[in-house]
Amino acid sequence: MSSTAVAYARQNHPRFLNELKALLRIPSVSTLPEHKGDCRRAAEVLAAELTRIGMEHARLIETAGHPLVYADWLHAAGKPGAPASAAADSSAGWKPTALFYGHYDVQPTDPLDEWVSPPFEPEERNGNLYARGSADDKGQVWAQVKGLESLLAANGKLPLNVRVLLEGEEEVGGEGIARFVASKPAELKADFALVSDTELFAPGLPTLCVGLRGMIYTELEVRGAKSDLHSGMYGGAAPNPFVSLAQILAKLKDENGHILIPGFYDDIIAPSPEELAAWRSLPFDEEQYRITEVGSRTLVGEASYSVLERTWARPTLDVHGIPGGFTGAGAKTVIPAKAVAKVSMRLVPGMTTAKAFALYKGFVEQIAPGGVDVEVRLISAGEPCLIPVDNTYVRAATRALKEVWGKETVFIRSGGSIPIVGDFDRHLGMPSVMMGFGLPDDNIHAPNEKFHLKNFELGIESIVRFLEEAGR
Repeated sequence: MSSTAVAYARQNHPRFLNELKALLRIPSVSTLPEHKGDCRRAAEVLAAELTRIGMEHARLIETAGHPLVYADWLHAAGKPGAPASAAADSSAGWKPTALFYGHYDVQPTDPLDEWVSPPFEPEERNGNLYARGSADDKGQVWAQVKGLESLLAANGKLPLNVRVLLEGEEEVGGEGIARFVASKPAELKADFALVSDTELFAPGLPTLCVGLRGMIYTELEVRGAKSDLHSGMYGGAAPNPFVSLAQILAKLKDENGHILIPGFYDDIIAPSPEELAAWRSLPFDEEQYRITEVGSRTLVGEASYSVLERTWARPTLDVHGIPGGFTGAGAKTVIPAKAVAKVSMRLVPGMTTAKAFALYKGFVEQIAPGGVDVEVRLISAGEPCLIPVDNTYVRAATRALKEVWGKETVFIRSGGSIPIVGDFDRHLGMPSVMMGFGLPDDNIHAPNEKFHLKNFELGIESIVRFLEEAGR
């Protein structure tokens, strides 16, 4: 590997790591109002760094929530947004434009007592960097920024045009960036997006994610009496919203993991036989997955589907929390006036958020017990997506990854959701290259989140080589 930019990245890796630690110390938890200032501070740090390394027009773009971060460098030959077929015409000197995407916001840290080290004080242990946001997504965003720095510092230019768009609300639905993308501003004109918010299938195995599940996140509220009631005086006559809520939830999914909402599975596009065969060839040990990643006595779900099918290509319905009522120490014999459950559904290609929510809402209203009123609220939504692998940029990515990692790239889907990828496709007609460097056991959204230090280093090199390949 003779890239001078890769050599620069290797020489400056200790500094890159220390800079990442400084970014991780900012508690940019997007869902908590008390961290609004921290989210802005993280955005300002990123904008300042993009300016320092030589990107241009770096600025914050205000939204109704946390700001977006934008920057660009558009001095490569050619016109941003030209068709990908023009890349073959070297005589025209055409260069594509990449749109870098990532997010600087992070999940809350609770339960705090399960962290080995403070979540916002990065600590190196066992070849990993532990901190909230280390893998999801600050570490991967910083790998993108440092890849750009390495190219600009080593060569004085980039091998193609680049725009950067970072958001601060990915963990709470990404509404601000979704509206921005839907408006199709000139700042987004590009040929492909580079998304580094995914993971390798296994340690040391270069991976491109080509499919994401969508999601609808909802609140289901059940209301009974006009106020909390004494269970001794009114128990047996007054409806109990918690009992009614439990009855509703129990009717949404059976003990085999099959969702019972009529019509919910009707539009699913099943994986092709070729894709299923490729999944079966991956180095996947179900028992090791159960022990090291899940940690439960057994795995659950639709037994007629493999674990990878269940997590990549089948929809889900999960309950995330049931706040309300009395949960303090001791006893309080109260029948609460209302109960709320937070319920989400992961969707797969073929499904749409609008239809899935309508089916779910209608079914809940149909099965609600007597004596209570129900309200189903949509909190956020993101469409599923499937990325074609036969395009110029995916091929460039596979060449770069093989050179850096020394192995052939595997193509996987993810059970998670990155709503903006669907927005890029739907509103801008732009394919995404989902090149991430996390690991399945990085504990994202959980205590002791980590980012493998070698993955951070090779991630930067992979981004450098990918841009060099894509710019050829």
